[in-house]
Amino acid sequence: MGIRVLEDIRIERQGAVALVILARDEANNSSRPQTLKEICEAMDLLVQDSSVRAIVLAADGRHFSAGADFAFLDDLTRMDAAAIRHQVYTHFQGAARRIYHCPKPTIALVQGAAVTVGCELAAACDFRIAADGAFFQESWIRLGIMPPLGGTFLLPRIIGMGRAAEMCLRGRAVKAEEAKAIGLVSDVVPPEQLREHGLAMARELAQSAPMAYAAIKTALQRGSQSAIESEWSANLPQQAILLTSADFREGLAAVREKRAASFQGC
Repeated sequence: MGIRVLEDIRIERQGAVALVILARDEANNSSRPQTLKEICEAMDLLVQDSSVRAIVLAADGRHFSAGADFAFLDDLTRMDAAAIRHQVYTHFQGAARRIYHCPKPTIALVQGAAVTVGCELAAACDFRIAADGAFFQESWIRLGIMPPLGGTFLLPRIIGMGRAAEMCLRGRAVKAEEAKAIGLVSDVVPPEQLREHGLAMARELAQSAPMAYAAIKTALQRGSQSAIESEWSANLPQQAILLTSADFREGLAAVREKRAASFQGC
């Protein structure tokens, strides 16, 4: 087993399977630009390595990812559109892009919370496995902003428009068993079995013919490729408006203070 430790993530190797592990468990694996930058670097490295045949996205600690880092969200209130493009879209969308377009099998192993950024990174993977007690939530609406990593595109295609609307427009949490019932995850297992169950699936997928897997994955995504790129591009100007709004500042304060937000539409 080879291990490479970065600041926010860790890369491990088990034979033909590589694990990209979120390693900020002291912060519930909340995501900041550094986290997503390292995921981008890891995916670039692993896609180019022909000895890697499958990639597992996992996390240390109680939660897969509790969402975006609040210190970074505070920073966003002071950024202009150009800074938002660099800080948010270069790394945040960049990580989702690399996972979604990865020609190799990708599996997300989710324990605890997969909120906002965590939910969308998992959705970008080919497969998701959840531990008992895990949940998925797209609660951007509570902050007064929209999903930036492609959730509004990916979720309707995984679970249908109605259920995606429940998640994105209402911020509704989907627990593990429901996630399995609606096709968001492939399996639900006890927490202590999550890693090994995921590795077993990864080892199985690693035996697939690499060229055929990549071709079939591209065929499954065909017709949606240009659409998701359009969604990522169109997201930026709208999100820039939302991130500089009074409603975003109010939403952030309300979540931090654990109270209902009072949005004014400005």
